[in-house]
Amino acid sequence: MKTPDANYIEKLYRAYYMDVYSYLMTLVKDAHEAEELAQETFFRAMRSKASYQGKSGERTWLCAIAKNLCMEHFRRQKKKKPENVPKEVDAGIFLERDVTDRMQSLEIHQALHKLSEPYKEVFSLRVFGELSFREIGQIFGKTENWARVTYHRGKLKLQETLEKERKNEI
Repeated sequence: MKTPDANYIEKLYRAYYMDVYSYLMTLVKDAHEAEELAQETFFRAMRSKASYQGKSGERTWLCAIAKNLCMEHFRRQKKKKPENVPKEVDAGIFLERDVTDRMQSLEIHQALHKLSEPYKEVFSLRVFGELSFREIGQIFGKTENWARVTYHRGKLKLQETLEKERKNEI
């Protein structure tokens, strides 16, 4: 017989697995890694269920866990040295492009992490969670128009942050 916690996590899993998996796919761009991280997301959700306060939707809570796992994953990958670096020049070009894409993705996520609420959550729900403005408005108990405006403002703030950081690098 399953415990009430196991039933709750199973319901979450059935309801949100594809959302979490899709979100992770946009971040890691690798099906196997996204699947592993999605499984770990639900495992961590099960372990930290008591700390979930219900201030955000379950999908948002799970995506936040997934995002944190993804950041840990990127940090681990950064520390690892490549095992089998292809010798062909073409493969080197693809490897370089992949590294650049991941670095840009990490840069965007770091800038996103600096955004204040509700901009950060609305932007994440729209871009990574692929929710409609209507759904985002419902999550926050606001209107669809509020979600649109908040997303647009968050996007502008994110662009400003990225531009400032790039100028500081020069």
